[in-house]
Amino acid sequence: MAADDVTATAESERDARNKGFQDADEVLPQYHIEAQTSLVERPLRSLKYGEAFAVLDSYGDIGVLPGPEGLYFQDTRYLSRLHFTIEDQRPLLLSSVMQDDNGALSVDMTTPDIRVDAHDETTIPRELIAIERTKFLFKGSCYDRIGLRNYDSRTRKLRVGLTFDADYRDLFEVRGMDRALRGKRSVQVASETEVQFRYVGLDEMVRTTSLHFGPKPHHIAPGQATFEVTLAPGGRASLFVRTVFECHRAFTSAPAAEQVGEDAAAGLSRAAGSSPGPRHPRGLAEGVIFARAYRDSRRDLRQLTAGITTIISSNDQFNEAACRATADLYMLASRTPEGIYPFAGIPWYSTVFGRDGIITAMMALWVDPNFAKGVLRYLASTQAKAIDPAADAQPGKVLHETRRGEMAMLGEVPFRHYYGTIDGTPLFVMLASEYYAVTGDCETIAAIWPALELALDWMNRYGDRDGDGFVEYARDTDKGLENQGWKDSHDSIFHADGQMAKGPIALCEVQGYVYAAKNGMAKLATMLGHGDLAGRLEAEATALRAAFDTAFWSEEIGTYALALDGEKRPCAVRSSNAGHALFTGIALPERAGRVAATLLSKDGFNGWGVRTIARGEARYNPMSYHNGSIWPHDNALIAMGLARYDLKPQASRIFEGMFDTALYQDQKRLPELFCGFMRRNQRGPVSYPVACSPQAWAAAAPFAFLAACIGLEIQHDRNRIRLKNPTLPAFLDGVSIFNIKIRDSRIDLRLQRYGDDVTVNVLRRTGDAQVSVVK
Repeated sequence: MAADDVTATAESERDARNKGFQDADEVLPQYHIEAQTSLVERPLRSLKYGEAFAVLDSYGDIGVLPGPEGLYFQDTRYLSRLHFTIEDQRPLLLSSVMQDDNGALSVDMTTPDIRVDAHDETTIPRELIAIERTKFLFKGSCYDRIGLRNYDSRTRKLRVGLTFDADYRDLFEVRGMDRALRGKRSVQVASETEVQFRYVGLDEMVRTTSLHFGPKPHHIAPGQATFEVTLAPGGRASLFVRTVFECHRAFTSAPAAEQVGEDAAAGLSRAAGSSPGPRHPRGLAEGVIFARAYRDSRRDLRQLTAGITTIISSNDQFNEAACRATADLYMLASRTPEGIYPFAGIPWYSTVFGRDGIITAMMALWVDPNFAKGVLRYLASTQAKAIDPAADAQPGKVLHETRRGEMAMLGEVPFRHYYGTIDGTPLFVMLASEYYAVTGDCETIAAIWPALELALDWMNRYGDRDGDGFVEYARDTDKGLENQGWKDSHDSIFHADGQMAKGPIALCEVQGYVYAAKNGMAKLATMLGHGDLAGRLEAEATALRAAFDTAFWSEEIGTYALALDGEKRPCAVRSSNAGHALFTGIALPERAGRVAATLLSKDGFNGWGVRTIARGEARYNPMSYHNGSIWPHDNALIAMGLARYDLKPQASRIFEGMFDTALYQDQKRLPELFCGFMRRNQRGPVSYPVACSPQAWAAAAPFAFLAACIGLEIQHDRNRIRLKNPTLPAFLDGVSIFNIKIRDSRIDLRLQRYGDDVTVNVLRRTGDAQVSVVK
C-alpha cells in the first residue's frame, strides 16, 4: 500500500473513532449479510436456470464447508448438501471450469492414494482412475453425471458414496437472519432409486426435493447412497443424480404458480424454466434423461442468444472477458410472460430487482434490446396501484424487489413485493425513452404508456414530498430500507463531519434520473401526439437542472454534493454519485471538467476504478459496501457520463482500470464490487468478502465501457449509426462489432486505433442504414 494511502486510511479511522461513529454502528444493520467466512476463500461455481440457481464448490459439491452453497428455488435452499466420495475420500481436483456459455460445470478429478484402513499399504495408487463430472440446471431439475475411467492395467473395484441433505432454509436465513419458528421437514426412501425430502412451511406451501439415482445404488438411505463400481482395464462407468425440486400448496398437487395467479410477480413461475420440470416415462434410464436434458438445454441457450450483437477485438484477454460477460448476462436472464428479465446476482440477489434490471438493460441496450423490452413490460405489469406503507408503495411506483421464499410470503421480511426504491421509477421512464430511440418500437411504448404516465405522476406527487421540485425518500415503516438509492447501506448517506443525514433525503443522482426521465418522456409524448405534455415536461426539466445546480453544487469540494438532507442542507461529500449527473446530462457543461477531475483524483480513483466515496471523507472505508468500495456498474455509468461531455481520455482511463481488474478475477468475470485500496505494483485488486458473482449490471458493464469510448449511438429515427469522436483504450488496437441492428438493417463495423486516432470501416451492411463518424 502506498504511504499516502496508509496515512489517509489511518487518519480516517482515527477521526471516526474520535467522533464516536462506532457507537452508532455497533448494532448490525437491517438485512445484513452475515460473513463468518469469505467467498474469496475458495472459488465457487454458479449455475442458473429460471428461478433456480446452484452455488457449488470447485468439485461440484454442496455443503462440504460452511457457506452459501446449495440448490435454490424461489429463495429457498432445496439441497444443502451433496458430497461425492470414493472409498470415503474426496477425489483430487484437477480442473473446474464453467463452460464458455455457462451452460454447465465441468470438473476433472482423479482418485487419491486409497488405503482400506490406516494400517494397510496403499491399495489403489493415485491417478489411476479419471473422474469427469458434468452438472447443469434445466427446467426444474439439477442434472449431475459422474463418469469414471480406469487407466490401470488391472480391474479395480470402487465404492462410490453420495451424502445429501435438504434444510429448506430461506435465503434470508442463509444470509444470517434468525427465525423463531419453522415448518416441518421429513425425508423418506421413496424407491430403490429415489430419496425424497419434504418441507411443509408455515406459509402452507409444500416444498419437495427428489433425488433420482442411476443405476440403482448398492445401498440407499435417507441421507446416503452408495454404489459398487467395477472397472476393467480401460473400462468406463457413469453414475447419475437428478435432483428435482417442486413447490405447491398444502393439500393440493398443483404447482405453486397455478395457485397464485392473482399475484402479479408469480408470473415468473408461469414462465419457462420454472418448477415443475418435465415428466419422464417410468423406467427411462437416468443416462437417457441426462442426455436429452443436456441436448435441450443447449438448444434453449442457443435460442436465447440468437441474433445478438457480438464483439471480437485484437486483445484475446478482452475477448475472454467479453465472452464471460455475455454468458453471465444470459445465464442471469429469466423468462417471464413479459419477456426476459436479468436477475440481479448470485447468490444473494437472484430475483427481480427493478433498479438492477433497468440499469443492466440500459448498458446492454445496443447488444440486445430484448432485455430492455422485457424489463419495461415486467415492471409496468407489477407497478404499484395503491398506497401500502408496509411495502413502501404508492400508485405509479416501480417495483424494487420481489421474493418468493417463506419469510417473504409470511411478511417476516417486507420483500414479497417491495417498492422501497427512490430511483427505480425515474429510471423506468428513462429506459423507455432510450429503448424507443434505439428500436423505434412504438407498440411496446404504447402498451406501457399508462404505466409511464403513472410513473410521471408518482415523481411529481409522491416522490416530491415537499413540493420543492426534488425527489426525496423516507421509508414508511421501520421494516423498510433506511436508504433507498442504489447505495442502500444504513450508513451510506452522511454529512462532511460523518454524521448521518436525516430525511427525507434527495440524492444527487436521482435528480439526474428525473431530469433525463422528463426529457425522455417529452420525446415519447411528442411521438404519440401529446404536444402539451411534451412542452410541460421540457420546461420542468429545464427548471430542475437550474435548481439542481444551485442546491447541489459545492464549490468547496469541487463537485456535486452527495445529497440534501431533510432540512435541505447539502451533504458536501465527494462521491461517485456526482458522476451520474454527467451520465444523465443534468450537470452544466461548465461543471463537467471539475466533476471529472474530482472523480479521477488520487482520492477518487484508486488505479482500478472510481471509489464510491473518496479517500479522506469522514466515513471512507475501502472495505465497506458503499463507502469507499468500487462497483463496475457505477464506473460504467460514470464513463458513459464522461463520454457524454466528450471527456473520452477520462472514460478510457476508467475502462483500462476495469479491464485490468477483470484480468485478476476468476474466469475474468467482473464482480459485484471490490475493495477500494490503492492499486499497488504487481498486485491485483482486493476482493470484497461477500460480493455476488456473477452480477447482472457488472456483466453488462464492459459493453457500456466500449460504447462510451467509441461514442456509439443507434438513432432509429434517422436510420443511422453514429460514432462520436471514437477512441479506443491502450489495450485495444482494434475492435470488430458484428450484427448491430437498426430497423431492418444489420451492420458489421471494424474500428482500428492508430495512436490517438481511430478509423471506422463498414465490413458488412444489409439494408439501407447509414454509418457516420463525427470527430
